[in-house]
Amino acid sequence: MFGIGMPELIIILVIALVVIGPKKLPDLAKALGKGLAEFKKATTEIKEGLNLDEDLKDAREGLVDAVSGHAEEKDRMEVPAEKDRNG
Repeated sequence: MFGIGMPELIIILVIALVVIGPKKLPDLAKALGKGLAEFKKATTEIKEGLNLDEDLKDAREGLVDAVSGHAEEKDRMEVPAEKDRNG
């Protein structure tokens, strides 16, 4: 958990309790929890977007390969056809 051990976490909580006060601490904890949840959701969406970009890149490469293969096949077919015409 970010390299923070239990003793450090307890010290941080005690300091927060003293500075913020016992009445506002639960509200602060809720707000912090909501903020972390939104941050986690945003990072997940970004990762999914990057994965989508990778998928699109792979699909594009596949299409380029397929088109190149068809172009090569067309070239191979045109050469014999020209020989037949020129006879």
